[in-house]
Amino acid sequence: MKLFRKLPMVLLYALFTFSSCSTDNDKNEFSAIEMNLIQQESKAIEVEILKLINSHRSSLGLNALTEMNIVKSVAYSHTDYMVDRGEVSHHNFFTRSEYLKANAGAKNVSENVAYGYSSAESVVRAWLKSEAHKENLEGDYTNFDVSAEKNEEGKWYYTNIFIKK
Repeated sequence: MKLFRKLPMVLLYALFTFSSCSTDNDKNEFSAIEMNLIQQESKAIEVEILKLINSHRSSLGLNALTEMNIVKSVAYSHTDYMVDRGEVSHHNFFTRSEYLKANAGAKNVSENVAYGYSSAESVVRAWLKSEAHKENLEGDYTNFDVSAEKNEEGKWYYTNIFIKK
């Protein structure tokens, strides 16, 4: 009985802990935000996430995705935004998408975000358990990158962006 009462809370937590977004169904209006693009060196957790995603794609016979500095910078900008606000979101996705279309030659853009996972394996495993996230991980893309940043309490925030050129 206790589990039954906790189930709605667990489902809400899961819903707000990670979500995905794609330009295929994007209905946001363009909003002018400053793209705070900063070149970031890759952290070990970010490198591992990218390797795990490409390993999964390879196991399905899909092409490996290539990292791209501009995609990493845009992902970092959003991760930093989420850390500052203390919430996981796809706020301003349309702006990120349009920026990558204009400056990276992207035809399609999607992203996965997450919060609180302490390892590369756990965040990738969670994304693979979610149909929308899995669709992005296994989608028809050519490039990707990821940003992982900790908040003041040491909790990780993630933004993983995929593009097709």
